[in-house]
Amino acid sequence: MNFTTLLIANRGEIARRIIRGANEMGIRSIGIYTNADAGAPFISECDEALRLDTGYLDTDAILDAARRSGAQAIHPGYGFLSENSEFAARVQAAGLIWVGPPPHVIAAMGDKLEAKKLAQVAGVPVLLSSDDPSDAGDIGYPLMVKAAAGGGGKGMRIVYDPSELDDAVAGARREALNGFGDDRVFLERYVAASRHVEIQILGDQHGNLVHLGERECSIQRRHQKLIEESPSTIVDEHMRRAMGDAALNLARAIGYHSAGTVEFLVDDDSRDFFFLEVNTRLQVEHPVTEAVTGIDLVREQLRIAMGDELGYDQDDIDFEGHAIEVRLCAEDPSAGFLPATGTMVAFEPAFSPWVRWESGVEQGSVVSVAFDPLLAKVVAHAPTRLEAASTLALALERLHIGGVTTNNDFLAATLRHPGFLAGDTTTDFIERYQPARSLTLDPEELQWACTAAALWLQGRNRAHTPVLQHVPSGWRNARLPRQSVTLLWNHERQTVAYRSRRDGSFEVGDGGSARVFRWSECDIDVEVNGRRATSRVTFSHDLLLVQTPRGTAQFSIEPLFEVSGIDATSGGLSAPMPGVIVDVRVEVGQHVEVGQTLIVMEAMKMEHIIVAPSAGTVSDVLVATSQQVNSGAALLTIEPDDAVANESEDSA
Repeated sequence: MNFTTLLIANRGEIARRIIRGANEMGIRSIGIYTNADAGAPFISECDEALRLDTGYLDTDAILDAARRSGAQAIHPGYGFLSENSEFAARVQAAGLIWVGPPPHVIAAMGDKLEAKKLAQVAGVPVLLSSDDPSDAGDIGYPLMVKAAAGGGGKGMRIVYDPSELDDAVAGARREALNGFGDDRVFLERYVAASRHVEIQILGDQHGNLVHLGERECSIQRRHQKLIEESPSTIVDEHMRRAMGDAALNLARAIGYHSAGTVEFLVDDDSRDFFFLEVNTRLQVEHPVTEAVTGIDLVREQLRIAMGDELGYDQDDIDFEGHAIEVRLCAEDPSAGFLPATGTMVAFEPAFSPWVRWESGVEQGSVVSVAFDPLLAKVVAHAPTRLEAASTLALALERLHIGGVTTNNDFLAATLRHPGFLAGDTTTDFIERYQPARSLTLDPEELQWACTAAALWLQGRNRAHTPVLQHVPSGWRNARLPRQSVTLLWNHERQTVAYRSRRDGSFEVGDGGSARVFRWSECDIDVEVNGRRATSRVTFSHDLLLVQTPRGTAQFSIEPLFEVSGIDATSGGLSAPMPGVIVDVRVEVGQHVEVGQTLIVMEAMKMEHIIVAPSAGTVSDVLVATSQQVNSGAALLTIEPDDAVANESEDSA
C-alpha cells in the first residue's frame, strides 16, 4: 500500500502543511488550483500543479487530475471534501488510496444526529436535542440550531426566545445547504458558560487506537474558533482520562482509523462534559497537539494510509509544556468580525521570537471573498502557559502586516488580557471581557509613530528628488521653514509639523526634537523626544505602514487637494463587505423598526444580516436576491421617521 505520489485536494496553508509533511517522507506532491489561486504560494511548492476550470469541490475534475498526474493517493486536507464520504468512496473505487478514515465512518459521523445516537450507544454523555423544531419547548431556551451535516460554525444560531426560532431555523438551513449541500438542522440545549474541549485520536488499520490529549478551543466568534491551546486549563488528570476513554470507546465502536477529533462541550460550573461531534479529518488546530506530544500528525496520517501500525500505545504518549495557536484572519473585529478583502501590502513575520507560522499568503497576495478568511495559523510552544501566551503575543505585535484589515491586534490583546492569562476562557470570553478590537496607542506612542512616518516620507522625498539631493529638505537661504504632513489614523487627522535644523536634527511640534540615524526604503532608525527605535516601514500609494512596539500602525496620507465626489445618500445602507445577496426582506413603501432584518448577505461562506439603524420607511431597494455586490455598494434607502416629522414641522 505504499505510495510515492500524493495529490492534495486543497489549497492555501492547508496544502502547504501537507506538502511539507509529504516532502519529509520523500513523497511527491501534486497540487490543484483554480484561477482565483493562480498566484498563490502553495502552487510553487508542489512538484506539479494542475489547474481546475471549475472549483475545489469538483470531484470529477480532481479524480481526473489524479489520473493525469499519476498520483497514487489523495489527501483531502481539512475543509472542502475532507468529510465527503461519497468522494472518499470514489477515490477508493478508482484504485487510489484515501488518506483518511473509511467512507462509512465519515458518513456516520458527518450526520450529527446519527453521531449522537452512536455516542449514546457507546456510553458517551450527550446534550438534549431534537430534529423537530416543535420540540423546542421541551429542550428549553436558550437553545442552539445546528446543521446536521455541518461544522466550522456554519449553519449555527443561538435562540433565546421562541419568537426568534423560525428565522434562526431558516437562516441555518440556507447556510447549511450552501456550505454542505444538506439543509437538515436540529435543536440542541445551549450551555452559556461552557468550554469547547476536544480529544485528538489516532488509529491504524490494525485496531490500535490512542488519544493525544485535549485541546481547548473555547475563544470563538460566530461559533468559529480563534484561539486553541493544549493542555486545557480546566482539564485535570481525572477529566483527561475520562474524556480520553469516552473518545476511544466511540472510535472503537465505529471502527475508526486515521487522525480524528472527538469534540466535547464542558459545563464550566459543573465540569460535566457532553459529546458534540467527531471531525473525521485533521483539524486546523492540530499543531498545538504536535507541539506538546512531538508527534507529526500529517506523517501519522500518511503512515496509517499506507497500512503501517502506530508502533506505540497510550502509555508511550508524553506531554511537554504548553502550546497556543491563533487564527490570523482577514476580518474586522471593530465591525463585528466581518470578513475583509484586499491586497496584502505587507506580510513579514519577525525573526524573533521563534513561533510556528503556517500561512497561505505572502506580501502581494490578494484576499477575496471566494474562500475562508483564514490567512495563517501561528503557534507558540513553551514550558509554561504564560510563556507561550507572551511569546505568541510578541510575535503578533512584531508582525509587519497591512493592506487588508485583520484580527492581528485583537489576538495580541486577547493573549495579554488578564482574563485569558487567568484561564477564564469560556465560549463567551469575547463578550464578557471585550479585548481591544484594534491597535491601541497612547498619545506618546502615537506621536512617535506619526513622527517616524513623517520623517520617513521626508527621507523618501530626498532620495527620489532628481536634483540637489545633498540639500536638506525645505532648505532656504534664510531661516528654514516648517514643513508638515497630515496622516489619517483610525479616520482621525494627525498633522506632524517639523523643521530641519542645521545640525541635521529636526524640531518637531511644539518644542519636540527628533533625529534620523539611518533611513532606507524599508525602515527608519529614528529618535523622537529621547525614544529611539528602528521601525519597519512599507509605503504603497497613499498607505504608510509603520511598525511600533505594539503592532503595525497603518496611516493614510491625506492629499494636499480634496477631490470632489458624490456624497452618500442620506438614509442609505451600504454593503459592509463584498458578497452575495441571499435574501431581501423588505420592499419599497414598507415601514421598518430599529433592528429589523432588511437584507441577508453571504460572504466567505457565512451569512451576515443587515438591520435597520432606525425606524422609517423604505424608499428604495437597489439590490435583488443572488446579486453580487462590492463593499460599499448601496443596498437600499430608508426615510427615517424623525426626518418626516422634521419636514412636517418645517412646513408648518
